[in-house]
Amino acid sequence: MTATAIDPVAYKETTREQWQAAAAAWHRWGPTIGQWLGSATERMLDMADIRVGSRVLDVAAGAGEQTIVAARRIGPTGHIIATDISSNLLEFAASAARQAGLATIETQVMDGENLALEPDSFDAVISRVGLIYFPDRHKALSGMRRALKPGGKLATIVYSTPEHNQFFALPLAIIRRHAQLPDPSPGQPGPFSLGGAGVLEAAYTRAGFRDVQTQIINAPLRLSSTAEYLRFAQESWGALHQMLAGLTEAERQATWQAIEQALGTFEDPSGFEGPCELIIGAGTK
Repeated sequence: MTATAIDPVAYKETTREQWQAAAAAWHRWGPTIGQWLGSATERMLDMADIRVGSRVLDVAAGAGEQTIVAARRIGPTGHIIATDISSNLLEFAASAARQAGLATIETQVMDGENLALEPDSFDAVISRVGLIYFPDRHKALSGMRRALKPGGKLATIVYSTPEHNQFFALPLAIIRRHAQLPDPSPGQPGPFSLGGAGVLEAAYTRAGFRDVQTQIINAPLRLSSTAEYLRFAQESWGALHQMLAGLTEAERQATWQAIEQALGTFEDPSGFEGPCELIIGAGTK
């Protein structure tokens, strides 16, 4: 089908509503997400040069699992501001910080494209699998750069290409086919929008970052079974339900069954292992 453009204002409002609704599930699956993205998160923090005493901005922080990891690095003399468009997600982030005894974490509801923060005030900015969903990535990156001190570093994690991320690309393709949805238009936000060769580097450079570097990380999503993956996807990713909204209940069930069957190829007696490849990009102000 022909690709269609999006209304960025409506898109962001829909995204906010989806994460408001999915916040509890995303928090509940936090240990699984942390295990899945743990190695890439540590590498992101390395590339952002986060250390004891750093002042850090976490954009699209979600329920804050990676914020907690960063806070343990900066120690009691550092400070982190975790921002997200969803207040419900940040409530979980703030609660997790309190439970961990980390007084260095502050949360602020904020649109990542409109960072109302003091310029030149952070040693590092991080964003784990968030930048891909901003309609105006250039505005977001420019705002992140503005918030950094001279010499400060930005590090983000994005998915690479669909063929290397079948854990998510297959369900999306099946849903689009069953719901007769058009392909996303070029430049439209989405999971693989920054995964092409040189795309992330070019976005950093255009926003004024220097010493841009990227690293590819293999990060398979491991769960006990394909059925458990299906529960994770159904509970955590509200966008999939929105894509299925035009179908009848019977059609939705048939779509989920087709997804489970297709992903069954990634299950063996040891469990489910969905292919996932991430790109970590870093640049300096």
